[in-house]
Amino acid sequence: MPRRAADGNALTTERTTRKGPAPHAPGTGWPVVPPAAGAVVMATGIISVGFRLTGYATLSAITLAVAAAVWVWLAGTFAVTLLRDRARWQAQSANPPALTAVAATCVLGTRLSLSGYRTTAYVLLTVAVVVWPWLLVSVMRHWKRPVPGAAFLVCVATQGLAVLAGTLELAGGPDWLGRAALVVFLLGIVLYGEALIRFDFRQLLTGAGDQWIAAGALAISALAGSKLTASPLWSGGAHSALRVATLILLGLDFAGYAVLVVCEFVRPRPRYDIRRWSTVFPLGMTAVAALSTSAAAHLPGLHGPGTVLLWISAAAWLLTLLGLGRVLARTAADARV
Repeated sequence: MPRRAADGNALTTERTTRKGPAPHAPGTGWPVVPPAAGAVVMATGIISVGFRLTGYATLSAITLAVAAAVWVWLAGTFAVTLLRDRARWQAQSANPPALTAVAATCVLGTRLSLSGYRTTAYVLLTVAVVVWPWLLVSVMRHWKRPVPGAAFLVCVATQGLAVLAGTLELAGGPDWLGRAALVVFLLGIVLYGEALIRFDFRQLLTGAGDQWIAAGALAISALAGSKLTASPLWSGGAHSALRVATLILLGLDFAGYAVLVVCEFVRPRPRYDIRRWSTVFPLGMTAVAALSTSAAAHLPGLHGPGTVLLWISAAAWLLTLLGLGRVLARTAADARV
């Protein structure tokens, strides 16, 4: 994927900061933000989930607040774009990063459900369910071979629905949520295959960060599987099949994670790019998938590796945040010139 800003936005790459300030939606003071910015919420929200699962309540609350604030801001900017610049909105919705809107909403809803804010979580699930089919169809209609790592968002967004529905069912929600989660879980696996056969594997060495979604999609699939495994709806052969499927998905995720790490060392890409948030998300999702599978599949040995991976993802989150801060500071300085 070329290192250029698809929307000319200062949040996208460092190079953009040398070209002047970010554009604004016509007739407003709102900046135009690329859909890929939704990965900021995805990454921050899943790390918040991980901190909660490992008992770091304060860190979990802080990252939850950040994720929620960014989600509200992004929702506002995208709403303004829809109302004031319909052509740009339609163009953005045809690209895979648009699906970060669904995935981010589901991750935030999952984290809020874990804190007992289930009414809000149901609202977010409703929003995601309404938006998901429209964006999914729009993105898949415009697929061209080969596709970048962002194409795996068709799986991530779909499995996000399964994770949130499964979380709410485990929290005392109606049984139909668990059954719906199973259907969506299976669909997500099919969509992963659809993205995989179109994926440009050269992106492993040349991608700007979103190539990691190939592993992140497996991780969120494993997390969805762990929710189904933990559900009392499934017993006997169904429970065993879900447990095995979850472990296979987690194993594939670990393998993909290792390959991507090696590729990062072989071909370092240290400069900030907004797509690096799509690197942080899979790191955090792999950690959470391991932690959740450890509990659901009664495999305590996964808890330790999951905790280590969580701290790795937290460090990556902090470095990426610092990169974003540097870009914004440089953009502000350019705007004053």
